[in-house]
Amino acid sequence: MSDEVCKRLTWVAVDWGSSNLRAWAMNAQGWVLARAGSDKGMLALAPEDYEPALLEAIGDWLPASGRVPVWVCGMAGARQGWCEAAYLPLPTPLNGLARGAVEPAVRDPRLNVRLLPGLCQHANEAGRGFDVMRGEETQLAGLVAREPSFTGLVCLPGTHAKWAWLEAGTVVRFATALTGELYALLASQSVLKHSVDDAELAEPGCREAFVAAVREAATEPGRFSQWLFALRAADLLDDSLPRGPARHAQLGARLSGLVVGLELAGMCHDLPDAPLTLIGSEALCARYGLALEALGHDSRRLDGETAVLAGLGLAQAGS
Repeated sequence: MSDEVCKRLTWVAVDWGSSNLRAWAMNAQGWVLARAGSDKGMLALAPEDYEPALLEAIGDWLPASGRVPVWVCGMAGARQGWCEAAYLPLPTPLNGLARGAVEPAVRDPRLNVRLLPGLCQHANEAGRGFDVMRGEETQLAGLVAREPSFTGLVCLPGTHAKWAWLEAGTVVRFATALTGELYALLASQSVLKHSVDDAELAEPGCREAFVAAVREAATEPGRFSQWLFALRAADLLDDSLPRGPARHAQLGARLSGLVVGLELAGMCHDLPDAPLTLIGSEALCARYGLALEALGHDSRRLDGETAVLAGLGLAQAGS
């Protein structure tokens, strides 16, 4: 398989996060020839470790001679990463990310590595706050690769959920919500750790618990901290809840609904009449789609991997 990849390989796409890296061997038509990955993310690497980690993942794809373009998005371009690709200020046309790419020094002559920049936003009188993103801009570029004149609001659910406002393919504003991390902290490091478990919404009672919590938090966000402690009290007192693991699964679903509902409460005035575009994993986008539906809003989804590859391809084609 690696010999066949070497013959057809045109370039390599890499998404390098804090915890892992994902790589794809790409041909001239933009098709994926092979996939690779590792748990060697930014948090595990010093600058001198990046090239060996990359070669460990993609070395079998590289030809004996010649230079292969390797386009990288994500945390490899952070200040603490391989080589800093400075944030681009807003407004940023997403078909122009390549202009901020940097080339780290490499020893292997077969590698031609480009690290894409992130985006930054400064506070101003219009209500924008200081914010940064690194990696999500490439997924947004993937949307623009498919819809060059896209105008509207996009949500990228995740540990740090991003909301981006685009005008004709240009990012003009964005905001970050700490929703995923907030859920993880509350579920693992607060008193609620005794009462909640992660749960799929398909489990009995979990979908209903999630939807009810979304509506409550979105309607009365000021009661958020009260509802949090009520989860613990319900575990101790509510005889209507099932016993055993199902009890904590339903309470976990309710906690998820509360934090997502709180996030949506902050976005209620910006949600469009048209379907909101979600970019990310199927499971997480389905959860946000259900939350939006509970509040009377439609959504559509673009797969996260598809968006990353299209965004890296747009940068590669425009270089």
